[in-house]
Amino acid sequence: MEYILIALGAICCLIGILGSFLPILPGLPISWLGLLLIYFIPEMEFDYWFLGITLAVTLLLLILGYIIPAQGTKKYGGSKAGQIGTTLGLVLGIFIPIPMGILIGPFLGAFIGEVFFNGTESKQALKAAIGSFVGFLAGTFINILAALVFMGLFIHKIWSNASIIFD
Repeated sequence: MEYILIALGAICCLIGILGSFLPILPGLPISWLGLLLIYFIPEMEFDYWFLGITLAVTLLLLILGYIIPAQGTKKYGGSKAGQIGTTLGLVLGIFIPIPMGILIGPFLGAFIGEVFFNGTESKQALKAAIGSFVGFLAGTFINILAALVFMGLFIHKIWSNASIIFD
């Protein structure tokens, strides 16, 4: 049973890394599930602090995944309409079946929000849209980094408890 849980946990962590840059998969929650699975191993001592902190990080980064692109829009001179457009474009980009929708959605959302709802000139609207793209890339980088850390924590937990688990 231990081997199955470890294998499933490792698979979840690997899928979580992929999901950090593939928008179809919720990367960090799947990585966190991989961490949770190892605590179902009977010999593993349950660590509420570890799971609580990693869950809090997961939830925080999920929320920031929507906030960071909007802040990128603002940083590059976008208005509230551009920020709302970025967030709507991000959400729609996930669900609308177009290639690269997760990348195109926030960019177009910021641009449309600026041009049509704020009356911004297209040059400034393009700058705000680029800001949303930069913000999206920053958020993606943070998620990939966190998923890699979760994988490292998974390996560390298994390695440090190997003598207990595999006896």
